[in-house]
Amino acid sequence: MTCRKPNIKQLQAECDAFNAKCMVGGQVAVKLDFVDESKITTTISEAQILSGHSAVVWMKGISGCYLLSHVTPLQQGQSHDSQ
Repeated sequence: MTCRKPNIKQLQAECDAFNAKCMVGGQVAVKLDFVDESKITTTISEAQILSGHSAVVWMKGISGCYLLSHVTPLQQGQSHDSQ
């Protein structure tokens, strides 16, 4: 099994797209590990590349950060059930 080098341009594009949809303090739904339901919280950072390999964001009340693929920005007044 070979490891592919992360595409930094692609990761940055993911971060830029997320940041365009969700400002710091914006409400998001995050799919937590080993939990069936998403948790509603707010971001405490912009999306960014972690250690050159993952596009992530940090959130209030959550230890560590999550991959952007597990985080959905919510419009004001939108719940995760209405997506």
